[in-house]
Amino acid sequence: MNKKAINRLKVVLAEHSKTNKWLAEQLEKNETTISRWCTNEVQPSLETLIEISELLNIDVKELINSTLD
Repeated sequence: MNKKAINRLKVVLAEHSKTNKWLAEQLEKNETTISRWCTNEVQPSLETLIEISELLNIDVKELINSTLD
């Protein structure tokens, strides 16, 4: 079964020249957690996505892939 890429976190971090380590420090989370989010192995909560969008000064919608094709 293919895993659907729900979030765009890895791409958005790269676009903003930020690293997983930077995000982990900002959110006071483990780097492994951030890595799992970036690979879409697990998903951050909506509250966390909002916090990330505020850190990057972007709309939270930029962090989520559309479910429409």
